[in-house]
Amino acid sequence: MLIRRAAAPLIALALAVPLTVGVAAAERPERRGPATVTFTGTGWGHGVGLSQYGARNRANAGHTYRQILRAYYPGTTWGRTGGVVRVRLDADTTKDVQVLAMPGLKLQQVGKRAQRRLPATVKSKQVQRWRIVPTAAGSKVQWKARGAWRGWKSLRSDAQFTARGPITLVTPGGRAAYRGALRATHRDTVNVVPLEGYLRGLVPNEMAAEWPAQAVRAQAVAARTYAAYERRDHRSDYYDTCDTDACQVYSGYDGEHPQSNAAVRATGRQVLTYGGGLAFTQFSSSNGGYTVAGSVHGQPVPYLPARPDPFDHGHPDDPWSVTVPAADITRNWADTGDLVSIEVLATDAGGRVTQLRVTGTGAVHDVSGETFRSWLGLRSTLFRIT
Repeated sequence: MLIRRAAAPLIALALAVPLTVGVAAAERPERRGPATVTFTGTGWGHGVGLSQYGARNRANAGHTYRQILRAYYPGTTWGRTGGVVRVRLDADTTKDVQVLAMPGLKLQQVGKRAQRRLPATVKSKQVQRWRIVPTAAGSKVQWKARGAWRGWKSLRSDAQFTARGPITLVTPGGRAAYRGALRATHRDTVNVVPLEGYLRGLVPNEMAAEWPAQAVRAQAVAARTYAAYERRDHRSDYYDTCDTDACQVYSGYDGEHPQSNAAVRATGRQVLTYGGGLAFTQFSSSNGGYTVAGSVHGQPVPYLPARPDPFDHGHPDDPWSVTVPAADITRNWADTGDLVSIEVLATDAGGRVTQLRVTGTGAVHDVSGETFRSWLGLRSTLFRIT
């Protein structure tokens, strides 16, 4: 089960800047602490909004997807949205966009309606691949049969491949098929895909498609709303979202599953709103039995409250335990020296660590629980130190 991440430009729980607490030389401890530190905890992810395991258990108890969403995003109302979403494909690290030749493949200049069908043969040779190479003046379109790439056309703009069916993208790591268009920008490859098609390649990566249908439907609405929220906040950028767990995990056409596709269809275009705008519908794998309060632009929002969640249980890796070398903790500051101790200074209502103190032979530092969790890769901030 993949974790819905906590890091996003507008997310609550933004990583706090560590606060250094100065210690006079005479007061610095001379003794050293343990070589390793063990953290034992519960929950998986940031714990804000929908719990995927909680949603599964609620569905098994007979709750509908609307009841599930009402429980995790109280006070939100229903809305509808559509359109396309621009997904940055991080697996394509090349400077071009290379695709397999296929019947019906077309070329389109970004910003123009006209599309040109690409030929199956050029100079009596069967084309195997096409690619768009961004240039200072626009784009170069090239084809390949066997051997070297050959020029076909130069354009004065960015360009993209389009087709009625999925297009196969060739990346350094292999091949993957995508609905919609594959766009070459001067920075990255971008999949421009209808929002509903995007969800088909997203939902089964965030929640098991075989889980109860009402839980998967709840996931589809949360994911659709989150994507629409990101799209609204990236209007001036060349992409709206990415395909990794820094955004939402998306694997295109190859990752689709019939059962999650059915959930997307059953909830078609439905989103959650609050105060006349889209809600920021964060979600995580497991909240450990207590949701975390969330905020938007640093301001708390009522639809992301902190409260008990009696349905969050059954995660296969819960509870969890991780042992970390002391050096991995102190290396985040140049002056800490060897680790002496770690002290929990504060927790929230659900028991999650919100502030810690790291004492070294050279200095003492205070750090937020979320920053500490992120540094060490802990599964949540709901932990104790043993």
